Amino acid sequence: MATSVSSRTGAGRSRTAPKHPHDDAPDTSEDFARLARLTGEGPGTEAERERIRQAVVTAWLPLAHRMAWRYRNRGEALEDLRQVAALGLVKAVRRYDPSRGVAFESYAVPTVDGELKRHFRDYMWTVHVPRRVQDLRGRIRKARQELSQTGEVSGHSPTTAEIAAHAGLTEQEVTDGMEAMESFTSLSLDAQFHGPADSYAPALADTLGEPDPAIDVVIDREAVKPRLCELPARERKVLYLRFFQDMTQSKIAEDLGVSQMHVSRLLSRSCSRIREEVLADRG
Repeated sequence: MATSVSSRTGAGRSRTAPKHPHDDAPDTSEDFARLARLTGEGPGTEAERERIRQAVVTAWLPLAHRMAWRYRNRGEALEDLRQVAALGLVKAVRRYDPSRGVAFESYAVPTVDGELKRHFRDYMWTVHVPRRVQDLRGRIRKARQELSQTGEVSGHSPTTAEIAAHAGLTEQEVTDGMEAMESFTSLSLDAQFHGPADSYAPALADTLGEPDPAIDVVIDREAVKPRLCELPARERKVLYLRFFQDMTQSKIAEDLGVSQMHVSRLLSRSCSRIREEVLADRG
């Protein structure tokens, strides 16, 4: 590489170099210009592109780490946040187009910030909450802090109406956002309810219901019902007497005036027909 990135940072920059929002922001314009000039395909060209990109990422990595630090103490390890921010920086370097006239830092900051927010949205919430409601949560938290710090409310926590007026939201939106605040973390199933000191405190798992085995029976009955209606009257009666009246085959045969063998054949044929039709419907 003709000129290293590090030689163009800090005091090494010319006085005529463009100003950056941060004093330690490197000047990587020449590197992006070289990337733009690298046209064509081939292993050598792609390898050169990758070397330049890695140098640019290394130069801007302190910025990504500073942005990750802003999200500390939110339930995620700082080292993991730095990795997420670095990934956002890599994406910014690959997608940046200097011909648009936007400084790289102005493009990289929202890209890295978006990657960090996406990480929290997709991996840190224990209950799925729509993005719109997550955004409301942030606005409401900011409004509550501002109301408390400026002294606009005194002697009590900000009400829903006060938060809505300050944040420019409806009271329903504030309610939705405040409910989202309870969805970021969840209790363990082993967590115990706290009651009187001398009472038994059951675990959360002890209060949960169990699957009702009768549910499967209900589903099967609903699937069989229309097929039963299509059977001949005699076969329906045989099935009714056998499975709903709990009559033996001998008693059914006596009641209908037929042989027990005939009743057995009717039961077998009816059950097989219904089973095949139900399975065909489900298939």
